[in-house]
Amino acid sequence: MTQETPSQPKLPPTSAIDRVTKAKFDNWFEYPVRVQPHHTDYGGIVWHGTYVSWMEEARVECLRSIGIDFADLVALGCDLPVVELSVRYHRSLQLGMMAIVKTRMLEVTGVRMNWEYKIVSTDEQELYITAQVTLVALDRERNKIMRQLPPAVKDALAKISASNK
Repeated sequence: MTQETPSQPKLPPTSAIDRVTKAKFDNWFEYPVRVQPHHTDYGGIVWHGTYVSWMEEARVECLRSIGIDFADLVALGCDLPVVELSVRYHRSLQLGMMAIVKTRMLEVTGVRMNWEYKIVSTDEQELYITAQVTLVALDRERNKIMRQLPPAVKDALAKISASNK
């Protein structure tokens, strides 16, 4: 058991999500991106792994937008590793193009969080990527999946849920 130090961040717990075992979230969080040279191959086409990086950035920024900084979760001993990833590449982006990474929490079941993604043109007329990612709450100290979501994560999910009403 570790003792909490004064510099360790504290996030307020909530019981609002405790009664929810499976929730669906409808609002999309939008994260704009512009294709830079380091995102592309020699032909100026976005390298496939770049899309995955953009999706993670969008998810982290979505959580930050509701007051949950990923670094605080890590400091509290919680990590949210990806355990499943499914990506469908519809169309390529090229150097200089702009796009919107759209993400939303698809559902929460126990300690599993499923996120959905779309990467679309800024006018939303072109679809580049669709994807789903599953995360689990991991106790960093024990390196084991948690039995339940920590209060800080429950609080984040309650905020996302409240924004969908």
